Amino acid sequence: MVQKAKILLVDDRPENLLALEAILSALDQTLVRASSGEEALKALLTDDFAVILLDVQMPGMDGFETAAHIKRRERTRDIPIIFLTAINHGPHHTFRGYAAGAVDYISKPFDPWVLRAKVSVFVELYMKNCQLREQAALLRLQLEGGGQAGGMGDTREPAGLLAELSARLAAVEEQAEALSKQLDDESADAAAVATAAHLERKLTGLRRALDALEPGTNGAAPPFPSQN
Repeated sequence: MVQKAKILLVDDRPENLLALEAILSALDQTLVRASSGEEALKALLTDDFAVILLDVQMPGMDGFETAAHIKRRERTRDIPIIFLTAINHGPHHTFRGYAAGAVDYISKPFDPWVLRAKVSVFVELYMKNCQLREQAALLRLQLEGGGQAGGMGDTREPAGLLAELSARLAAVEEQAEALSKQLDDESADAAAVATAAHLERKLTGLRRALDALEPGTNGAAPPFPSQN
């Protein structure tokens, strides 16, 4: 059974959290509530999340400050953040959201279908990335054990695992390319485009590592790139 992704919902109003849960329930993922920036940061200390939906206007630590803390932590800095706001102060306010590290900035009331579609893209990328990491770990065990999976019950040859891992990576690369095109089509801020570019750089590093493991490649294979 594939483990469900976790989505962090941050809003100080219970009715807004309830509405978000109703919209995103169709994705069949784990929805985690946080009623403040402080509560969100506490949740991020122990759990991994595919995406964060963060309300801008909150008492105490607002969405911008919360996002700044998230982006300063090595563990959480790459988690996509979608800002939700009930007010629109114009381009400057929107730019502040992107500058804080958001990949998107949505004004309320928003289209439930659009929000669900945007969140589903990041959930899909997260799930595929988790599968890649698991497959990479298994491949390393195969290579280190001379073709044995070290008690994991998988007797496939390293070449077979390498081909499967390459196929999984290709699927993620396709998703990343689609995300980049979506950002271009929507004329997203440079910060959002930079987030997509960061993902593509990580995928490029992993692709190079896989290419180095192909039969006939000279030299030792480089380590798999960090997922941080």
